[in-house]
Amino acid sequence: MNADIARLAARTLLGQRRTLLVVLLALVPVLVATVFRLAAGADADPGLFTARDLLAGLVVTTVLPLVTLIFATGAFGQDIEDGTIVYLLATPVPRREMVLTRVLVAWAAALVVLLPSTLLAGAIAIESADPAIVLGFLVGVAAGAFIYTAAFTWLSIATGRALVAGLLYVFLWEGTLSGLFSGIRFLSIRQYTNGIAGAFFDLPGDAWSPRLGPGTAFLLAALAAAFLLSLAVRRLERWQLGESA
Repeated sequence: MNADIARLAARTLLGQRRTLLVVLLALVPVLVATVFRLAAGADADPGLFTARDLLAGLVVTTVLPLVTLIFATGAFGQDIEDGTIVYLLATPVPRREMVLTRVLVAWAAALVVLLPSTLLAGAIAIESADPAIVLGFLVGVAAGAFIYTAAFTWLSIATGRALVAGLLYVFLWEGTLSGLFSGIRFLSIRQYTNGIAGAFFDLPGDAWSPRLGPGTAFLLAALAAAFLLSLAVRRLERWQLGESA
């Protein structure tokens, strides 16, 4: 990891105005959890609501991919837009080190937002139910955030329309097609995230059941992260000075 590139990336990511949008997104699960806690009836199941509706249904499905999309597309996107990418590529720093550094910085920025949101929302909603549910989703969200960050960083290098491509992936592939075709679960970051989270707690299968078991989810998540990082490195290695996105 290159310290100078990391500092530059952190200034770029945190200095963008869309960081405010990220914070607002992170507040949504907390608000939903608060409403549930205030309005839930005596027959409500806090554990089931927290796992299925709040964390899997809202955080993993919507907040996690959107937050990582905003940060990851800015990892190289801002440099490409303002033309400073040529100065970065002219340095002797290996391209793989550039990519890994930018991915780690964007991932860390996403975690600073996502983990407190997940923890606070889960703690508010779950009350006296199994706290392992929140722990499971903290681990799952951290793993899912890394894979999403690698994927969207690659998009930011590969295309000048990374934000649009990322939104299409989130809402079309993960949101619509994964619900129609069961085989997509093997190529779904959302399903990896839910599978990893499910390793830490147990709920009735008819109430909430991940489409991937923990072992499969961990394995596919690792393979996906490695593959996406390699794609990003190869794309940056093929980048020619003066090339436009």
